[in-house]
Amino acid sequence: MVKVEMENGHYLFKLDDLLNKDNISKNKLMRDTNTDFKVLQRIIKGELVKIDTLVFARLCDYFDCELTDIIEYVPNDEDN
Repeated sequence: MVKVEMENGHYLFKLDDLLNKDNISKNKLMRDTNTDFKVLQRIIKGELVKIDTLVFARLCDYFDCELTDIIEYVPNDEDN
């Protein structure tokens, strides 16, 4: 899991956790979801500059999960 601090909270990027849990390689995920490797790397590392809803829909379908299982925003006031 990668935590990326923002002004009023932080994002948690959890794609790597899903890959490890299901023992799936990045290359297999790339092929199975028809998603560019660089895009997957940016999601894993928390280096996104924009959200591609089609990519996240494919990932949610692939893992049979919710969006918050891949990326989650946590406002600062929820940390307490």
